[in-house]
Amino acid sequence: MDKQSFREGVARAEDALRRLFPATPLQRNEHLSKQFGAKIYLKREDLTPVRSYKIRGAFNFMRKRLEAGEASAKFCCASAGNHAQGFAFACRYFGLKGRIFMPVTTPQQKIDKTRIFGGDAIEIELIGDFFDDCYAAAKRYSQDSGAAMVPPFDHEDIVEGQASVALEIERQLKGELPDMIVMPVGGGGLASGVTSYFSGPDAPDFRFVEPLDAPSLKTSLTEGRRMRMPQIDGFVDGAAVAEIGALPFELLGGFPADHVILSPEGRLCQTMLEMLNVEGIVLEPALSLIHI
Repeated sequence: MDKQSFREGVARAEDALRRLFPATPLQRNEHLSKQFGAKIYLKREDLTPVRSYKIRGAFNFMRKRLEAGEASAKFCCASAGNHAQGFAFACRYFGLKGRIFMPVTTPQQKIDKTRIFGGDAIEIELIGDFFDDCYAAAKRYSQDSGAAMVPPFDHEDIVEGQASVALEIERQLKGELPDMIVMPVGGGGLASGVTSYFSGPDAPDFRFVEPLDAPSLKTSLTEGRRMRMPQIDGFVDGAAVAEIGALPFELLGGFPADHVILSPEGRLCQTMLEMLNVEGIVLEPALSLIHI
C-alpha cells in the first residue's frame, strides 16, 4: 500500500465525513492519567451519530461506489450490531435502500437502534445464530439482487474510512505523535487503518486488545498466518470475530504477537462499571477493551 496515496484517500474520506458529523473529541482523561502515571487521551468514538467508528468505513465504501457510478441503488450488509447501525445511517443519508442481515441472537436494543438510524431506507432480516450465517445470506442476496455488499472490515475502502480516526488524532495533537496508541481489534479494519496512516520510522508504538475468548489476531500473529477460531465467546459482540480480515492481517502481520493484549470478560465488565460510575461514560464491551 502506497503511503502517500493512502493518506490522500483518508483525507478525502475525512472531508466527506464532515457532512455527517464533526470530528470526535480527543479528550485527556485525568482519572486514567493519574491512575497510570501518563498523559492518557480518549478518542471519543462513542460520540459519533451511531456511537461507533464503524460508520466511517460504511459511509466511505458507499460514497466511493456512488461517486464512481459502480453501485445500484441497493446495498446490503451482514452485521451483529455496530456495522449495521453505521450502514443504516449511511443508507438513510444517501436516500438508498439497504437490507441488513443480523443474527437472531442480536440484542433487541441494537435491532431497534438500527431501525431508528435507517428509518424507511432499510429492511432487517434476522437469520441464524452466528455472523457466518448472516454473511452467507447477505452474499446470496447480493448475488441474486445485484445489491452491493458492504463488508464490515475486509476491504480497502473500509480500512481507508476507519483510518480517518488517525487523521483526526494527528490534527488534534497539532502534528505531534503520541508515544503509544491502544486499539480494540475485531476484524481489524480500525487497527490496520490507523497503523497504516501512522506507518514509518517515527510511528507511535501500538498495542492491540482482543477479547480473551476471541484471540484471532494474536493467534494469527503467533502462527504466522490467518487462523480461524473454532469457537468464540460473543459477549464482546463488537470485537468477537472468529477470523481477522485478510487485508487487515496483511497490514498487521508485521507486528509481534506480544503487542496483542487479551482481556477477560470480567475485566471488561469492571471497566464498563468504572467508566460509568467515575466518568459518566457509557461503554459497550468492545470500546471498554481499550481501557483495560
